[in-house]
Amino acid sequence: MSLEPKPHPRAPAPGGLTPARRQALDILTRANRPVGAYEMIDMMRDAKGKRPAPISVYRALGYLLDNGLAHRLASQNAFIVCGHAHGAEEPVVFLICEQCGEVKEATSPGLARELAALAGAAGFAPRSRVVEIAGRCERCAAG
Repeated sequence: MSLEPKPHPRAPAPGGLTPARRQALDILTRANRPVGAYEMIDMMRDAKGKRPAPISVYRALGYLLDNGLAHRLASQNAFIVCGHAHGAEEPVVFLICEQCGEVKEATSPGLARELAALAGAAGFAPRSRVVEIAGRCERCAAG
């Protein structure tokens, strides 16, 4: 299982990174942690304190998700920048520290094979392959 970040292989889809999409991606990248949509709305306030409409933030996040630039953590109802160069159909494992909140993204060819076999045996066509594992990171477990 690889935990080392790699350059992202996918280029943004046609339409590219609009200012709102770029701002959402920048926020997720700088935060380096899961960010909820309403927290992002607050972080996107302009100099006059005006917040963007929730629908525009959700559209920007949807674009990032659709293009593999970000992931949604269902357990936290939050979004995180994609930290790995992986295929769209490749399973992603999130290791979530319940103590410090750190989230590591990992992939595994072995897990991909096992999940494909399980789904195939059940006659199931998965739309996504995301696993969230909660626990304690190495640093918190040691301290």
